[in-house]
Amino acid sequence: MMGWLDVFKRKPEEVIPLDLSWLKVDMHSHLIPGIDDGSKSMEESIDLVKRLAGYGLEKIIITPHIMSEYYRNTPEIIEMGLEDLRKAIKQEGIGIQIDAAAEYYMDEIFLEKVKAGEKMLTFGDNYILVETGFINKPQMLLDIIFHLEMAGFKPILAHPERYQYLLMDKKLQEDLFDRKLLFQVNLLSFTGFYSKQVKDFGELLVEKGVVALLGTDCHNERYLDMLETLPSNRKIYDKIQHLDLINTRL
Repeated sequence: MMGWLDVFKRKPEEVIPLDLSWLKVDMHSHLIPGIDDGSKSMEESIDLVKRLAGYGLEKIIITPHIMSEYYRNTPEIIEMGLEDLRKAIKQEGIGIQIDAAAEYYMDEIFLEKVKAGEKMLTFGDNYILVETGFINKPQMLLDIIFHLEMAGFKPILAHPERYQYLLMDKKLQEDLFDRKLLFQVNLLSFTGFYSKQVKDFGELLVEKGVVALLGTDCHNERYLDMLETLPSNRKIYDKIQHLDLINTRL
């Protein structure tokens, strides 16, 4: 029988360090300073890149927001920011590859740009990262996806586990599954960072076998502090390491 003194003799629970070497490439982050709601300074960006490299990642594809109402970034703004960050990373001697694409907000203006054949920032095999609002389903969601595909793009829906409308709409889920839309889930979702509901939906998407990509969606140090708790969710941490992810082929 355990006495009260034995409580103080217990070994602390083992802390498992975060290892993302199996992922190889993080394809969703906000690390170009000062152009969206991510990193605010070059110093912060360098610190974040150092930490991500320390997790064993080989490459980071930075995806600043392009959102007509809030973040009016252009390919030129993003590419200039990328070059500045690359120079700073090189000066710091950080051994990781840095590329950039964008996270496009799907609205009427975006659809007009797609139809007009404007330059889009993509990565890999013409993959394009897209997002929606979190509460209400965009009326033109399927229309935009269709036009992207017709234009030769391969759309990736960013963090679907965070969309309340998708969680509540089983038919829409099945429609998106059936058309093989690529889903990118945030690693942070598995930590409960956003909410238990988001965590559970993310894990459900993994169980359904529809998760094609994973990303950190890193914005700041707080994101990485929480991300380092991911290994404590042993079941999902082990499971996602055995997914056939596009990340490893980027």
